[in-house]
Amino acid sequence: MSKTVRLELMGLSDSDDDELLSLSSQLRRSLLELDVSDAQLARSPLGVPAGAKSGELITAGTVVVTVSPFVLRQVLKIAGIWLQNRPVRGIKVELDGRTIELSDASDVERERLIDAFLAQGGAPDEDETGAVQPQSSTS
Repeated sequence: MSKTVRLELMGLSDSDDDELLSLSSQLRRSLLELDVSDAQLARSPLGVPAGAKSGELITAGTVVVTVSPFVLRQVLKIAGIWLQNRPVRGIKVELDGRTIELSDASDVERERLIDAFLAQGGAPDEDETGAVQPQSSTS
């Protein structure tokens, strides 16, 4: 069972679409180093404007990742680490209709935020080594 996570870069006040597109491409490459099923730049839901040449519009600054629940925590951790020293305010993460924003919080605060976010969605737990622990099932 795969999950689809949407990662939207929140640019600075002077960020333009070209910069956000470049940054989202960098984030996508970092995520592809993980065991993800897919990572693509998001496509615009609006489609191609009338009179434009055929093709798809890319939504600047957004990456859509398809991942197994077991890799989800790693994706969020990589996104948080990637965010450091980048010219963006943060990353808005959307999963199953829920959202969080990863920003300039400390590493400990970001860990807590990710833990709470994943606990709400029933993602598998990991121990301190990153090994996935099976979830207990209740009947």
